[in-house]
Amino acid sequence: MTATDPTEFPVKPARRHVGRRGDVIFRWVAQLSGVLILALIVAITAFLVGRAVPAFRRTGFGFFTERTWSPDAAHPRFGIEALAFGTVVSSICALVMAVPVALGSALFLTEVAPPRVGRLTGYLIDLLAAVPSVVYGLWGIFYLVPRLKPVERSLDGTFGFIPILHSRDSAYGRSLFDASVVLAIMILPIIAAIAREVFRQVPVEDREAAMALGATRWETIRLSVLPYSRGGIVGAMMLGLGRALGETIAVALVLLSVFKVDFHILERGGNTIAANIATKFGDAGARGREALIASGLVLFAITLVVNVIARGVVYRTGLAAEGRP
Repeated sequence: MTATDPTEFPVKPARRHVGRRGDVIFRWVAQLSGVLILALIVAITAFLVGRAVPAFRRTGFGFFTERTWSPDAAHPRFGIEALAFGTVVSSICALVMAVPVALGSALFLTEVAPPRVGRLTGYLIDLLAAVPSVVYGLWGIFYLVPRLKPVERSLDGTFGFIPILHSRDSAYGRSLFDASVVLAIMILPIIAAIAREVFRQVPVEDREAAMALGATRWETIRLSVLPYSRGGIVGAMMLGLGRALGETIAVALVLLSVFKVDFHILERGGNTIAANIATKFGDAGARGREALIASGLVLFAITLVVNVIARGVVYRTGLAAEGRP
């Protein structure tokens, strides 16, 4: 027998048995983790539905059309029309503001800036996601809102012919526009971080092929980077939208709480579902808590629908990228 004879080091069956046991344990742990997540979602849904049913019975369909909030009064009237309107409008406006900046910064850091500068600047942008929301709210109410008034006045004077950018009373500050700016700053690092990782996953061969054919840097980005990253960009946008929909303290601090449905976002006032829950829950009675939980159920449903739509868009985008119908 030589030193290189394979029979000198026989494979021990016990090790194969240990390996199989590890695979079995890993499979069970993974399955239990997946089931646990589903169980948590079902438990949260059951809790919200069980606590919200009395409020729905008390108001009926008026819960979705009423614009006032007095569930503990002798003659209770409450609904989420104004709250849902403020939630959706402020989140969409924040997304419109944040997406171009986030994608532009991600493209600059991955495609234009030197690698060392890109990494360092990316870390600094990611730090924005670690700032507590209450800090954003305090910064917004004491620093940002006063400095946004000239901007709002300029927007009204220049684009006032567009109803959404017109203020009928020329009273600016603590409006849906201000809340949207704060939300845009809060969701920007999330979208930018995901977009950077998606852009880095673009195959180097695609970039080199475009440049070999004489494409400029912008043409390379437009023809190679953006089409490949479309699904990831949509996913990043939806994650940012989900964060904006559920934001509470920052919006509650910035907005002047007024229950109204008005597309003039430069005018003072507005409210969102999450902010209303945060400000009203402590002083609410039994019926008020039921109403607030019912509004939380609606917010949960809105977020779920947004995520389902996002998953569908990402899935169809992936099929299109693979050339399948």
